[in-house]
Amino acid sequence: MATRSAMAMSLLSRVLLAVTAVAAAAAAAGDDRGKIGICHGRVGANLPSPEAAAALLRQNGVTRARLFLPDPAVLAAFASAGIDLVVGVPNENLTFLASSGPDGAARWLQSTILAHAPAERVRYLAAGNEVLYSNPFYAASLVPAMRNLHAALAAMGLDGKTKVSSAHATSVLAASYPPSAGAFDAASLPVLRPMLRFLADTGAPFMVNAYPFISHASDPANVELAYALFGGAAAPVRDGALEYTNLFDATVDAVAAAMEKEGFGGVPVAVTETGWPTAGHPAATPENAAAYNAEVVGRAARGVGTPRRPGVPVEVYLFDLYDEDGKPGEEFERHFGIFRADGSKAYDINFA
Repeated sequence: MATRSAMAMSLLSRVLLAVTAVAAAAAAAGDDRGKIGICHGRVGANLPSPEAAAALLRQNGVTRARLFLPDPAVLAAFASAGIDLVVGVPNENLTFLASSGPDGAARWLQSTILAHAPAERVRYLAAGNEVLYSNPFYAASLVPAMRNLHAALAAMGLDGKTKVSSAHATSVLAASYPPSAGAFDAASLPVLRPMLRFLADTGAPFMVNAYPFISHASDPANVELAYALFGGAAAPVRDGALEYTNLFDATVDAVAAAMEKEGFGGVPVAVTETGWPTAGHPAATPENAAAYNAEVVGRAARGVGTPRRPGVPVEVYLFDLYDEDGKPGEEFERHFGIFRADGSKAYDINFA
């Protein structure tokens, strides 16, 4: 029977190998994941035009954005402004893309995306959003659709430019505390295992939508505000030799640990949504939103990585460009906007 010290060394060796693999892949790709992006949802009335939204991003030094839908006008405006895009593939399109083969996927790509934005502006295709959480009907179509989209891109000579992944809710994890105990929900593994193989083979990241605010709002007794906010007063979480002072890092590393358990420690993590609302909850204030998002931006810019993957930048997309007054759910869901509709900032923040 292995001694505890030998087991600990074995675990440390696996972690170091995973970090080395992720860092090597990043270096080989000319990694620039430290740049920040901003999500642009359009579930609202009286939102500024796509052209105004794109200009606002450029005026603030932001050159990446996530679009949840392949809206032709938004694609054209953002691409013309030189903004690199994560383009969402709607959940309801996955069945067709899974069954139509690479040729059908190529036709969809050409008519839905590439007719409006050149391929050099499309950084990722996010096939579905939180399918395993909110639309399990499409789960069986998810990986086949991703494979067909990748095959279509490869046939066009674009697979080195545009990567295919899928954005997940953190509920894809069955365990996340401490982060080293991170493990995927067993019911999702029949989809996640082939997806992880695909991501590893194609060099695409595992995408996760992470909201420490929602974790705090849902369970304030166990998720203290300071820990969700990167606050210096937060009681640190010890996890073996590692220490966590914030929930953002802990979430990213729980995902990394879950991937390592499945044998895919070399797959990077991209946070495709994170943010903090300014109203609709006692903790939702402009001051807290400014503190949270500024810390996310600063950490991305410095490329500090996480305790489990130090020095490996985490690609991050802040949610949301504007408030979306048409969103369902709790009141705070409608107040994640970093900018007001007139282009002024909802709070003081810089993106450099």
